[in-house]
Amino acid sequence: MNGTGRAHGSDGAALPAGARPLVSALMFSAGLLGNLLALALLLRGRRGPRQRPPALFHVLVLALVVTDLLGTCSVSPLVLASYHRNLTLTSLARGGHLCLYFGFAMSFFGLATMLILFTMALERCLALGRPYFYERFLSPRTGLVALPAIYTFSAAFCSLPLVGFGRYVQYCPGTWCFIQMHLEAQQSDGEVAGLNVTFSLLYATLLLFLILAVLLCNLSVIVNLARMHRRGQRTRRVGTPEQPRLATACGRRMFSMAEEIDHLLLLSIMTITFVICSLPFTIRAYVNKFSQEEDGHELDLLALRFLSINSIVDPWVFAILRPPVLRLMRAALCCRLPPAAPDSRTVSSAVTKPVARPELCGQ
Repeated sequence: MNGTGRAHGSDGAALPAGARPLVSALMFSAGLLGNLLALALLLRGRRGPRQRPPALFHVLVLALVVTDLLGTCSVSPLVLASYHRNLTLTSLARGGHLCLYFGFAMSFFGLATMLILFTMALERCLALGRPYFYERFLSPRTGLVALPAIYTFSAAFCSLPLVGFGRYVQYCPGTWCFIQMHLEAQQSDGEVAGLNVTFSLLYATLLLFLILAVLLCNLSVIVNLARMHRRGQRTRRVGTPEQPRLATACGRRMFSMAEEIDHLLLLSIMTITFVICSLPFTIRAYVNKFSQEEDGHELDLLALRFLSINSIVDPWVFAILRPPVLRLMRAALCCRLPPAAPDSRTVSSAVTKPVARPELCGQ
């Protein structure tokens, strides 16, 4: 069974009395402005007399911002149109096609965003933990392969409700649609209804797996940075016949370490944001599957609203975490690390290649 269901708490063609577009308009404005600002800052950071080829991390950051921007522009105008015409999404077009599109777009961009964030964390993990492998096999062109793969997988996975596994339904007040999370009493076919709710559990499990994977990658980066810091301290304390050469190499290493901490701060804050936004949906999906609550629609709606906020918050993280802010945060956390390069204009413009020869600073 595919198609759309009736809105939870909104059974007619018109929106409920008292429904106002103010919150939706503010969310759309904040998302659009934040994404455009972040995109402008990222592109501006690539301009200059000493412009370097874009690093893989920069390509992924740019792709994340563009994905968030497309997600915001794909669904928010439909919400405003629904309020403008005082009609639910299933009533704006015959057959409920707008609801299908809305549900697919929201789930697609949510999953694609998390997959890109995981790719960013994995890229930093390999850059520090496996520098030789990274240098030999990974390059900015890798992003041109990884991104289409991410979008293809996300589109295929989120198309399952369109072919019968899962269902996109309309949620109160009737201005948006998403994966069915609650087993409806009026669905007589228990097997089909179970499959519909099972897809929401599968989607939530995938998000949970990606969150754990990103946390593990960030933990690996922290461990590698701590090792780099200890090697640098030992090198400063122990003199060797090759001290001038080692001092130069370790100076470059400490400079790179400062940049890596900038990337780690950015990834960590983005991860925390996504955890806060996605965990309510994950929890509700499991609760609905195993407890079969009768009156949990309001909690479902709250969880979905949290999930939609992520694409609004992400670009403001890029816009706020400018190099001076990152240097202050780094100084508060690490105190002794040297500041990043003064000509860094954006968070992503400080990306460097992985440090070669770790043993230079470790002996």
